[in-house]
Amino acid sequence: QVQLVESGGGLVQPGESLRLSCSASGSISGFYVMGWYRQAPENERELIASITSLGAPYIADSVKGRFDISTNNAKNTVTLYLQMNNLAPEDTAVYYCNYNLGQAWGQGTVVTVSS
Repeated sequence: QVQLVESGGGLVQPGESLRLSCSASGSISGFYVMGWYRQAPENERELIASITSLGAPYIADSVKGRFDISTNNAKNTVTLYLQMNNLAPEDTAVYYCNYNLGQAWGQGTVVTVSS
């Protein structure tokens, strides 16, 4: 089993930045796919960025140029990051990290962008 714990959400003003973190521990496979999803009120959960253990980042068009995904690998743990720049009110959502296409989900962290 893999456990995911997210952190880094909060309230920011438009134009500001945030970095989300997701700490993965447990039985992490040698090859993995990890991603960030978000769900705004009354919307479906959407994939916004993903990355594999070999790299190969994917950024959704809706956030391309503003968001970046990366990982830091340590012994028995992987930390997934989402750097979010130039945030806008439409980025307000609960952000979730995901391991291997739904094998594990984090608890979610709330990002609110408002003036």
